[in-house]
Amino acid sequence: MFPTRLDSTLAYDIAKAMMDGFNRHYRLFRTESARAKHRFETADWHGQQRAQRERIEFYDLRVRECSTRLEREFKAGEQPMAIWHQVKLHYIGLLVDHHQPELAETFFNSVTTKILHRSYFQNDFIFIRPAVSTEYIENSESEVRPTYRAYYPASGKLQDVLLQMVRDFDLRRDFEDLPRDVGRVVEVLNRLLGDATLRANFQIQVLTGLFFRNKGAYIVGRLINGFTEFAFALPILYVKGEEKLAIDAVLYGEDDLHMLFSFARAYFMVDMEIPSAYVQFLRSMMPRKPRNEIYNALGLAKQGKTLFYRDFLYHLRHSTDQFRIAPGIKGMVMLVFDLPSFPYVFKVIKDFFPPPKETSREQIKGKYLLVKQHDRVGRMADTLEYSEVAFPRKRFTDELIADIEKFAPSQLEISDRDGDGQIEVILKHVYIERRMIPLNIYLQEVFDAGGADPANTSPQAQRAHAQLERAVIEYGNAIKDLVAANIFPGDMLWKNFGVTRHGKVVFYDYDEIEYITDCVFRRVPQPRNEEDEMSGEVWYTVGPKDVFPETFGPFLLGNPAVKAVFMKHHADLLDVAFWQSHKERVQAGYVYDVFPYDRDKRFQAEHGQAQGRALI
Repeated sequence: MFPTRLDSTLAYDIAKAMMDGFNRHYRLFRTESARAKHRFETADWHGQQRAQRERIEFYDLRVRECSTRLEREFKAGEQPMAIWHQVKLHYIGLLVDHHQPELAETFFNSVTTKILHRSYFQNDFIFIRPAVSTEYIENSESEVRPTYRAYYPASGKLQDVLLQMVRDFDLRRDFEDLPRDVGRVVEVLNRLLGDATLRANFQIQVLTGLFFRNKGAYIVGRLINGFTEFAFALPILYVKGEEKLAIDAVLYGEDDLHMLFSFARAYFMVDMEIPSAYVQFLRSMMPRKPRNEIYNALGLAKQGKTLFYRDFLYHLRHSTDQFRIAPGIKGMVMLVFDLPSFPYVFKVIKDFFPPPKETSREQIKGKYLLVKQHDRVGRMADTLEYSEVAFPRKRFTDELIADIEKFAPSQLEISDRDGDGQIEVILKHVYIERRMIPLNIYLQEVFDAGGADPANTSPQAQRAHAQLERAVIEYGNAIKDLVAANIFPGDMLWKNFGVTRHGKVVFYDYDEIEYITDCVFRRVPQPRNEEDEMSGEVWYTVGPKDVFPETFGPFLLGNPAVKAVFMKHHADLLDVAFWQSHKERVQAGYVYDVFPYDRDKRFQAEHGQAQGRALI
């Protein structure tokens, strides 16, 4: 029942303690994010990557701390539901004038479900919908450091204004030649403006927090002229032996920003007093990008999960199609299904794995955690991990239910657990990823269109062959980017990679990944005799981490057209020397360039930036 009076001091004390727990969490989160600027200025790259990994764990640590305090001081789990109703209302009161109300609501949900041992779909006490608006929140620093700054270039003064804009970020490291770099930026912006008349509202708006990731810093903003807006980002990198800084490129337009904030990249570190204002600003630049993915990109993964779940429930209410077994070759480890009208796939770990798979549920979960904490360099899809997820039974095909009952019965419950009269499919553990076109299906479509025959001169076949070439080159680039990030994908079959809307190839099957530095790269030994040479079995010893790159070809390159493109651009992937040299360089602490934008956008040819150093 909804309480008619807020008369419990205990309820207020619980709510206040929970708010104290959230405030402590966000204070630590923001402090670690703010330190990224100092790590960038001192070129502490390994410290930057370590902080990115450790910050991911902050949330769960603070939830445990807060839950422990509530049990110890208030015996919160033993309180009647009437008290918990008042706890939520008091908590809402504490959110008034709060600068991160949406994050605090999610924190309340996490602590409440932990204490009451309830799942989201069973809980009357959590914030299923936001209770407090995040619109027009202002901070106490709005004069000194607002969410964004606006600059108004007078005619012919664009270069001066941009110089001041960069200097306002107060980077404690000299630029090699900032006027030169800004001049290049002006050239790009002038090309974007073309011969457009500069209107009265001509301005540049820039978020006041720098975006840090690995060895890069990014200025993110938009140029406004009349009714036209251009989103842009300026990557700032080190040049000439990590002594001086330079603006490396101008990224502009929605597609460039989507690549920069991709779900396949590591989270940014950015100091935000009002994260919802940053999300609103970024969403205006990328209106097709879901808010949950923007929160994820900013390192606020739990808020991303909350928003995803709300979007998912909303979509279920406004759709009627059924969950089905996902198209493509079935995997040995994961059972994958999707809802055709919803752009995500759902993955459940099977209960048993046929030979030659030798793994366990806990090992697979460990691999997914590794990917979550690792730099994904634009080549590994981020995952949302949920427990005790309920779906309407009527939305599942019988074929899919039969598959789950056969391969993952321990993960399935079909019941009316919440007593609302509706039968539900409850999955105990599920991963959710952005849907992509499996690369093997993509290539088959290309083959069907005549793309495997370069002699076919029809326009359709020529377009298909160009698609094939781009996909195979991208596939090899994806593997090389993973190598640069110290990741060996393990199973490199085409079916384990997907093609995104932007044509990028991304890896998404993690059950066999290993660190490059843990692998032993070997050549296939010479046969000792004719019997060895003719044997269909492996006659030499193979260790658990041994990898034989020259054996990749027969599994990957059966199609002559695919083989021709692969051997032209990526033959080195079949050479043990490629893998061994990269392993040795990673072991020596060397960090490679993996750019979140096309190399032809860079000013590198002009300022001579060294290659192969910075994961950005």
